[in-house]
Amino acid sequence: MRRYFFIIIIIVFLYLSNNSVTFASSNYVLPYPSAMPGSFVYKLELVKEYLMSYWYFGDFGQFKYNLQESDKYLVEAKTLFDYKQYLLGYQALTNSDQYFEKIRPSLISAQNHNKDISEKLSILKEAALKHIEELNKMRKNVPETFVWSPEKRKPSNLNLGWLILNSIKIRGQVL
Repeated sequence: MRRYFFIIIIIVFLYLSNNSVTFASSNYVLPYPSAMPGSFVYKLELVKEYLMSYWYFGDFGQFKYNLQESDKYLVEAKTLFDYKQYLLGYQALTNSDQYFEKIRPSLISAQNHNKDISEKLSILKEAALKHIEELNKMRKNVPETFVWSPEKRKPSNLNLGWLILNSIKIRGQVL
């Protein structure tokens, strides 16, 4: 009987000691990565993206569309950087920044049309916090500069560190 009691205590102790609690700094959830550059499906995604830009009209529609696209391209950039596809990641992060910069004007326009933007502003702040959190993680794993040398052309310098810091700055303006 003592033997079973001792085994149960050890199992409970191991279970409790292995559970680690993690706290996220933001409740905002980024989407799962969609199709990546180079696939046929990615080209279809670009066509869909173009068409959807006309589907989401109005101030809040543009807010939602631009936030979704900024999220999508941020996740794409993170995934590409993880796989050391720095040129494609650079382009994806640039696209994410462009969409993120379009979010605030749509909220200002909604406010000018006497719409309540408090909920959307809260969502935007949560998104900005999550983006900054992910960008800071990227900074640790991405080199400051990368020399991209395509065939039969001159090499070019990609200043990845500056791009990530600029992305953090863009998102920090919302907070």
